Amino acid sequence: QVHLVESGGGLVQAGGSLTLSCAASGSIYSINVMAWYRQAPGNQRELVAAIASGGTTNHVDSVKGRFTISRDNAKNTVYLQMNSLKPEDTAVYYCNAKDVTVFSGSYYPQSWGQGTQVTVSS
Repeated sequence: QVHLVESGGGLVQAGGSLTLSCAASGSIYSINVMAWYRQAPGNQRELVAAIASGGTTNHVDSVKGRFTISRDNAKNTVYLQMNSLKPEDTAVYYCNAKDVTVFSGSYYPQSWGQGTQVTVSS
């Protein structure tokens, strides 16, 4: 079983900063890709940023230059540093892990956290 827990969401004024964290637990051997998604009311869930185990990253165009994804493989934790926040960044942010292998040998193609609310006021 893989459990993802997000933290760091909250209310912030436009132009401010916020850092999200997501810790994966469950006797994990490896995680190929960790990512952040977000979903605003009435919108489809979208990929915000992703990072592979080797450090390669991708960020959606709308957040490039403002958001930075990073990870600590030893802690099985992924972070999303969000700067220059805009009202349109308001959404529930979800942590995602792809291709997780645990020490028992079980394999989990995709795991999701419960989500954390980020609200940016204007």
